[in-house]
Amino acid sequence: MSAGSFEKNSFGWQLVQLQQRVQEWWELKTSHASPNLQLPSWFNSPLFWNIAKAVFWLILIILVIWVISQLWQWLRPYVYTLRKVGQRTEDGTQKTKKEISATGWLQRSQKFKTQGNYREACRCLYMAMLQRLNDVGSVPHQVSRTDGEYWQLIDSLPQPIPYQTLLTTHELLYFGNAEATPSVFEECEQAYREIEAISK
Repeated sequence: MSAGSFEKNSFGWQLVQLQQRVQEWWELKTSHASPNLQLPSWFNSPLFWNIAKAVFWLILIILVIWVISQLWQWLRPYVYTLRKVGQRTEDGTQKTKKEISATGWLQRSQKFKTQGNYREACRCLYMAMLQRLNDVGSVPHQVSRTDGEYWQLIDSLPQPIPYQTLLTTHELLYFGNAEATPSVFEECEQAYREIEAISK
């Protein structure tokens, strides 16, 4: 800051300006009604303005927290995708402990179904679909691949609808607020049967 310059604007100065404008407005509005009517004495009190400042900052903090929570809801699917990204070998392939077969995912799906955990049962069908796509060479595994990328790759398949059913259900159950019900699971199971028939 140069020697001849000074701060022309600050929060405190803005509050003083606001107070002055309110007083002028009040005087203007009340001068016609009664010339002796003035602002209440508490309005000029430092305590009143300290409370006003505290309320302002509280509202601002609540607003910032709300914006952050909305951003989190919007970014959560991407964070989930990033968590799925594991370590890679030098050639860019995924390092896995043990790859589960499509049949293994189907067995897990049935196990979760009998337990009434339809969310996990549907997820297992989704994973079985991804494994099947890898096994038949249509869409090889790639750890960083998102559902959006799978959508693009599946669109080029001759019969994409059953694949899209499983992808949509997965997105709704894990990134939306959809409820996993027996009927949702049955739709997924039917879609997977169609995928098996297509890819034989």
